Amino acid sequence: MTILNTLSSKSNSIAVLIDPEKSDNGPFLLELLKKAAFAGIDYIFIGGSTVTRAQFSITVDFIKEHSSIPLIIFPGSANQISPKADGLLYLSLLSGRNPDYLIGHHIESAAELIQMDLEIIPTAYLLIDGGTQSSVAYVSQTTPIPRDKISIVKNTAIAGKLQGKKVLYLDAGSGAKYSVPVEIISSIKELELPIIIGGGIKTIEQIQNCHTAGASIVVIGNKLEEDSDFLLDIHTYKKGNLLKTQ
Repeated sequence: MTILNTLSSKSNSIAVLIDPEKSDNGPFLLELLKKAAFAGIDYIFIGGSTVTRAQFSITVDFIKEHSSIPLIIFPGSANQISPKADGLLYLSLLSGRNPDYLIGHHIESAAELIQMDLEIIPTAYLLIDGGTQSSVAYVSQTTPIPRDKISIVKNTAIAGKLQGKKVLYLDAGSGAKYSVPVEIISSIKELELPIIIGGGIKTIEQIQNCHTAGASIVVIGNKLEEDSDFLLDIHTYKKGNLLKTQ
């Protein structure tokens, strides 16, 4: 089964986001990967706003050596690609108007990507205001959609679907004060595309609320850099969800 088919058919998933720039590729990351496996994490996302190709490749190698969890690239630029990953979210930053992030980086990487045995997943990427200026907003020089402008978010998501995007990724940004509002998630659920939610997720309650509203995958990043034991709480949450479906 392809990753896209899994995204489309599986609900209540959780992904761990690893930024190679912040990773030590050593004891901390190894421990994080062990805890992620114990927690039943569904996917590992890898990427960052200012990661070099060397940093990226080294971290991909380390993760694939020490983890069997599907590794999906969440690229911040054209140089964040690797044939050793399992898939790549081919992000178009539809919430902004910077052509580099709409199509520019895609053109830079296209010739190399098409030679790789890598599942490419066309993804509509929307930044939602999370109360702080995120690294993505700064680097891409784009303005997030205000969190109370649900109609703008929905229309942007619809445009992505009409363009042929297969996944919707809504991101409040790294270190966000606020996560994506559940009202926004509920409003785009009817588009019947897998929904990924990231940024500002710090509690099990937030994860559960996002899943209940319609998120296919909730992404945890900064929280684990501060407290990797949060994965133990996720283990309990995942186990509870599994029992409910049996």
